[in-house]
Amino acid sequence: MTLRRLLALGLVLTLGACVMPAEDRPDTASRAATVDAPPLPPVKTFALRRPAPPDRANADIARDFLDLAFTLESGRPLDRLTRFEGPISVRVTGRPHAGFGADLARLLARLRDEAGIDIALTRSGDANITIEAVSRGDIKRQMPEAACFVIPNVSSLSEYRRARGARLSWANLARRDRLAIFVPGDAAPQEVRGCLHEELAQALGPLNDLYRLPDSVFNDDDVHGVLTGFDMLILRAYYAPELQNGMSRAQVAARLPALLDRINPAGTGRAPHPAPPTPRLWIEAIQEALGPGTGPAARRAAAERAIAIAEAAGIADHRLGYAHYALGRLVQPTDPDRAQAEFAAAQRIYGTDPRMRLHRAFVVAQLAAYDIRRGDGAAALAEMEPYFEVAEDHENAALLSTLLMLRAEALDLEDRPRESRAALLDSLGWARYGFGPDWAVRARVRNIEALNPLKG
Repeated sequence: MTLRRLLALGLVLTLGACVMPAEDRPDTASRAATVDAPPLPPVKTFALRRPAPPDRANADIARDFLDLAFTLESGRPLDRLTRFEGPISVRVTGRPHAGFGADLARLLARLRDEAGIDIALTRSGDANITIEAVSRGDIKRQMPEAACFVIPNVSSLSEYRRARGARLSWANLARRDRLAIFVPGDAAPQEVRGCLHEELAQALGPLNDLYRLPDSVFNDDDVHGVLTGFDMLILRAYYAPELQNGMSRAQVAARLPALLDRINPAGTGRAPHPAPPTPRLWIEAIQEALGPGTGPAARRAAAERAIAIAEAAGIADHRLGYAHYALGRLVQPTDPDRAQAEFAAAQRIYGTDPRMRLHRAFVVAQLAAYDIRRGDGAAALAEMEPYFEVAEDHENAALLSTLLMLRAEALDLEDRPRESRAALLDSLGWARYGFGPDWAVRARVRNIEALNPLKG
């Protein structure tokens, strides 16, 4: 995982006031800012959901499985399938936040129910998977581009620091027996949950990400933060009895058609619609645009290059929309009119496929912010209306709270004060899960209030 959460897709509305990053905010200032503020409502969490399986051909899913399972993110091929054998034990160490245990229990229940994986918590020191909650600083010192990561053949960050070479290589594994996942214990609950879903899924199954997948956490675009129906189907196939450790790509390919027909009969007989491959140059352009260590002008140029590469390759799906969206975010502070045009271009592309409803919800947050800045509350309300349910269905509290805060400002513009207060109050419990500490929630409220011309 490299670009995950570096873009914070759709949630930083830079049309108004800027918010200081957590790592730069002085402790004394944040405490002083909240001393007289009323307490926030309790943290809200989502009810357990079981997402629908993918609605595409098994032939396409088989191709996705092979590309996910037999290639590393770097592009290096893997010569054999590896997985755990027998029951899988998971333990937690470090200092996770208070709700971490509940999020993990929900995820393990889904893996048992939807993917058929025999996985459970343990307190034993010889667990197959150790999830260690460390600080964001600890993670950055080991992998500057990562928000979280997973490593084979270790059980702690200290052991990882001492280990070197072939022992840590996924390519050298014959089977999976012991590994560690490192998550940021001091991040917002939603960010930690996203790490938990992504890294545990990779610990169990595919080690690759594919930008061509519109409905998966196995994608570095950071749209999906919880495992989807597609992801659970891939993991169910990974642990199906038809497959074994050490099988080659050709051997797995030979067994996948019958395997997928058995576990996903809805995909049998559907006409395949394979997506064009993602050019490596496009991936490099996106990484330059969104990764660390690049100046603003170079970032914008890289995003423009990503758009050109996608168009030249005949890619007209969510990847082109993502490049437009990224460019909009990058030019927003200096050229808001162009940013709005880029967001509108992304929205047109995202509107071509029902699997991109969540993608559209992120863009709607940006477009509604422009409506509010113009004083057009009615347009903002109409634009956002279908997407509250989308954010809730995909368990994205940060997005849901942002939309509700925007709704509060739009209702204020429409002179509907009681409804505006209710929307703001509703947003706060979700924001505590999505953004974390009280100061971050209050800063988010101020940032969105600053869009309102009646308050700015």
